[in-house]
Amino acid sequence: MLKHIAFIMDGNGRWAQKRNKPRMYGHYVGAYKIEEVVRWCAKRGVKYTTFYAFSTENWKRPKGEVNFIFGLLQSKISEFYERMNKEGVKLVFSGRLEELGKNIYNICKEYEEKTKNNEKIVVNMAINYGGRAEIVDAVKKFLEQRQKEIDEETFRKFLYRPEVPDPDLIIRTSGEMRLSNFLTWQSAYSELYFTDVLWPDFSEDDLQKALEDYEKRNRKFGGIK
Repeated sequence: MLKHIAFIMDGNGRWAQKRNKPRMYGHYVGAYKIEEVVRWCAKRGVKYTTFYAFSTENWKRPKGEVNFIFGLLQSKISEFYERMNKEGVKLVFSGRLEELGKNIYNICKEYEEKTKNNEKIVVNMAINYGGRAEIVDAVKKFLEQRQKEIDEETFRKFLYRPEVPDPDLIIRTSGEMRLSNFLTWQSAYSELYFTDVLWPDFSEDDLQKALEDYEKRNRKFGGIK
């Protein structure tokens, strides 16, 4: 059963430029798309979603765009909480949150606490997230605890969100065909789906196409069926 879908929300800037709008407008529209996608997934019984909101590499973008994204995150997270909390959404965050500043960090922790008992669907927002950074941070935690024995299950406990299962399906919009340092550990056996649709244009029909494609996959996890 498909429990977890992860999304690489690519194409916001290009979507805006095609309409002769500033790139920031695309990020604004793309942020509202998340709520729609969460509802579509919940309607289909998906229990976990992860959204790649800002990567550790995105700091390389123009300062004005980065500042806009974080201002948008700060305001949008609050709006998202107000609406999604009423619909049973549990909100969690992954990434180097302590580097985002006190205000955003406190907002993230506040809404994690407020939604911790919600059970409809888990929304994991990856902010200042990098797959390699997560593995490095996990190793640091492991060494701090001075453990001597380690296996995959033990190591998993040191990841940002060990309680969130590996994604069954990763969807990337905009036509790019790579994972871009997203869920490097967790994606080992994830099915990948790439679409040319830009994130703000991603529709419920596009989600359904991805799910229908997923249903045709033969997931063997290295074995033989």
